[in-house]
Amino acid sequence: MPVPVKNAEHEREGESAVGFARLGMALADWSQRWFPDAFVFALAGLIVVFVTGALLGIAMRDLVKYFGEGFWSLIPFTMQMAMIIIGGYVVATSPPVHRLIRRLAGAPRTPRAAVAFVAFFSMATAMVSWGLSLIFSGVLVREVVRNVRGVDYRAIGAAAYLGTGSVWALGLSSSAALVMATPSAIPVALLKISGVIPLKETIYSWQSLTTAAILIFAGVIVAYLSAPVSSTKTAESFGVTEGLEVQKLEERRAPAEWLEYAPVLSLVVGLLGMAYLAQVLAARGPLAALDLNTYNLLFLMLGLLLHWRPRSFVRAVNNAVPSTAGVLIQFPFYGGIFGIITMSPLSRDLAHFFVSFSSTGTYPILVSIYSAILGMFVPSGGSKWIIEAPYVLQAAKDLRVNLGWVVQIYNTSEALPNLINPFWMLPLLGLLKVRARDLIGYGLVYFFVNSVLVLFFMWFFARTLPYVPPAIP
Repeated sequence: MPVPVKNAEHEREGESAVGFARLGMALADWSQRWFPDAFVFALAGLIVVFVTGALLGIAMRDLVKYFGEGFWSLIPFTMQMAMIIIGGYVVATSPPVHRLIRRLAGAPRTPRAAVAFVAFFSMATAMVSWGLSLIFSGVLVREVVRNVRGVDYRAIGAAAYLGTGSVWALGLSSSAALVMATPSAIPVALLKISGVIPLKETIYSWQSLTTAAILIFAGVIVAYLSAPVSSTKTAESFGVTEGLEVQKLEERRAPAEWLEYAPVLSLVVGLLGMAYLAQVLAARGPLAALDLNTYNLLFLMLGLLLHWRPRSFVRAVNNAVPSTAGVLIQFPFYGGIFGIITMSPLSRDLAHFFVSFSSTGTYPILVSIYSAILGMFVPSGGSKWIIEAPYVLQAAKDLRVNLGWVVQIYNTSEALPNLINPFWMLPLLGLLKVRARDLIGYGLVYFFVNSVLVLFFMWFFARTLPYVPPAIP
């Protein structure tokens, strides 16, 4: 894909754009030339943490040991994150959901309306699952650009990613909230600090739901205003000339394949999984039943039922697996960062730093800024939370800040760097046939707006919540 050049047509397009639209186009052109790959950020983050530890006087031999011992420590969590991507992909590409997407794609009539439309569904589906959001929105974009001409493909692609860069961690797939609500998932050292924090104190709190509603509303407005009225950077200019079709199953060729095409196995196993989930829901209640394992089981069983035939389900899984490559290769390096921070005095020193430089009133703002910056190097809500939680929650206890809201401060602010860090874009990029640098320019527009909103509301809502001492098991 060629690097865009400023020809006469492009300049006329820029002259017709105003405000956010002109800013979005300028930033998109810049990012296409200068933004690096996601893996670079993981390696840079590891080096920064290692050098910081050395500068603080930790022996190099110990830092190397902590890196090695932590390298594979996130393997169970890595598998859970990969399964979220696979589950979301399987559901979004099932025939019934694909038919729904095609119907929805006929709604917008103008380029700006199309971008705002995709932004809304990206954020709405992200409240259910970030994995579903990435695939659902990507398929929706491919269908929308078939119907609406003149849509800036960079703008609508960035809108498809908006859910993962704004509200996903305030929804049902919030890694940090689910970890803190799942006793078996909380590392022992962290459990001694925070105890279990139920979902009613995090993603189900009215403060969190209000924040999500505000960010969704603001995201749709910015998406509409930042999109050009008409653009030459259409899907066709990126070599995308048709929608994303769901492949039909080939004809059965041998008797041995009969069960692969028969829905009876999918139906029985799918209903078995749903029955188990119903038992868990009845035993724990709707607020406590959700954790990473039950969440992934729900999406896999739902995908199995929606695909109806085992062959269709397996094919969807095969297509989804390449989208997990970034998670599988980068999470071990985040495990190395986790090992250096948690096994060395770095965690204790960072907690003391937060306490010494903040008060009960300013702590929410400090955590927001810090979590957003760290997210550039560790772009994972779950693994970064495991790294950050010990000293962030200890400092919150010392300053008597509500621990449940600290989790939500983290959730809201850690999503911000997703808008400009290409790591979680990988599944979407494959669907859209673009590069991360094609989308990050418009992502910067959302980043500037959301940063202001997040800092204000994290500080404002913190004032409405009292400190509650944790129940340490």
